[in-house]
This record gives sequence, structure tokens and C-alpha cells, in this order.
Amino acid sequence: MKRVILAFMACLTLAACGLGETAVSAAAGGASEAEQAKAALRTEARVKQQLDAAATLEAQRRQAADTSSQ
Repeated sequence: MKRVILAFMACLTLAACGLGETAVSAAAGGASEAEQAKAALRTEARVKQQLDAAATLEAQRRQAADTSSQ
């Protein structure tokens, strides 16, 4: 019975100082940062794809210009 009372008192003490809220906030912040990292990776992949497409188009234009000048 003493252990239950001590555990209850410890929970009240931690809840009163906001430690529980801090843990929840930290967990939510970590999830938000993970989502931002995923979004950044998606953006990076999209930009690389656009750069590759632009480079391919430019190579095709140069080849067409070389062919027409000969």
C-alpha cells in the first residue's frame, strides 16, 4: 500500500511540474522534424529530376543545332 501511495505522489509531483507535458511536446516536435526531413528529401528528388530533364533537353537541342548546321 505504501508503494502505491508513493507512486501516486510521484505522479502528482511530475504532473504538477509539467514534465508530462514536456515529454508530449518533445515527442510531437520529433515527429514534426521527421516529417520535415521526409518533405525535404522529396523536394530534393523532385529538383534532381527537373535538373536531369533540363540537361537532357539541352543536349537534344545542341544535337539538333549541330545536325542542322552541317
